[in-house]
Amino acid sequence: MAGRKLDKKDFFGKSDPYLEFHKEGPDGKWMLVHRTEVIKNTLDPVWKPFTVPLVSLCDGDIDKPVKIVCYDYDNDGGHDFIGEFQTTVAKMCEVEDSIALEFQCINPKKQKKKRNYKNSGIIVLMSCKIARNYSFLDYIFGGCQLMFTVGIDFTASNGNPRDHSSLHYINPMGTNEYLDAIWAVGQIIQDYDSDKMFPALGFGAQLPPDWKVSHEFAINFNPTNPFCSGVEGIVQAYTSCLPHIRFYGPTNFAPIISHVARFASQASQQPAAAQYFILLIITDGVISDMDETRHAIVQASKLPMSIIIVGVGNADFAAMEFLDGDNSALRSYTGEEAMRDIVQFVPFREFRNVPKETLAKAVLAELPQQVVQYFKQHNLQPINSERS
Repeated sequence: MAGRKLDKKDFFGKSDPYLEFHKEGPDGKWMLVHRTEVIKNTLDPVWKPFTVPLVSLCDGDIDKPVKIVCYDYDNDGGHDFIGEFQTTVAKMCEVEDSIALEFQCINPKKQKKKRNYKNSGIIVLMSCKIARNYSFLDYIFGGCQLMFTVGIDFTASNGNPRDHSSLHYINPMGTNEYLDAIWAVGQIIQDYDSDKMFPALGFGAQLPPDWKVSHEFAINFNPTNPFCSGVEGIVQAYTSCLPHIRFYGPTNFAPIISHVARFASQASQQPAAAQYFILLIITDGVISDMDETRHAIVQASKLPMSIIIVGVGNADFAAMEFLDGDNSALRSYTGEEAMRDIVQFVPFREFRNVPKETLAKAVLAELPQQVVQYFKQHNLQPINSERS
């Protein structure tokens, strides 16, 4: 929205205009529902685009009157009235891409006093559309598949899996922290994937027969088909591969992130919200390729993809907290900023003595919002939007 030739209200300057949107309450009184930002020292302001829930603006009734009031902002709080007009959402939606709608901003007192009074300026509406706000469940019920991949850290810092102190040691109960994390997350996510076939990858180990280090290998040793059937299949492949590999290093995340990003990139060409990729990385600590990992995450932030990192053991996870850009946007070494926060880090040690559901809830806390954010940014509707 913009203003043109608004009344001058400030003695030493022009005006500092802002708009207020009001709807009529049940008692007939006008209620404030939205206020724009103030544009300083101009009679021709241009306000930033904004969104308002339809139910807030007009109780969902597009023919209900909406009153728009223009004020001149004053620091002392005594804002000066410039003018007002009434319209409806239906009328505002008549605006076309090339032709703006114009509304006369009227000051009733001035209108009564002055015979030749026309208006106190023009408010120009350049764009107005009603957009459906889809939820996470709208996308899921609409047919979106969550494509789940597990990345497992087999670096030497985990300890020899035959040693009781190793993070990969499988105790008499048939579990360890890696398995607990796989079960907790996988059991929930598998319900959102119809075929329940999940790639399970490892990194940081030497592989037979030539014992070269790999930072991206199928733990079922089938590189052309790394898929495991359900969470049980991932657990089976994990326990089977342990005796056949040598734990080594370094701890490189970038190759496995880039691996999943290649598939997410193909899915990003989709015309509707068909697939969203989730990479679960389970690791014992310090990242060796931090610059490359940051760069890979920034690139992945443009794709239908999220990364969940579960830290096992008692190492210093400061680097993981840094990748989880909750406090500030993550940047690549090139200076490029992540388009959105796609990393969720959870230290397993905080959940050792609580039910698995509590861990799963913490791990998946940000996922619905990340899924919705991506599809919304790219204007993608659920595949079967009429069903959602």
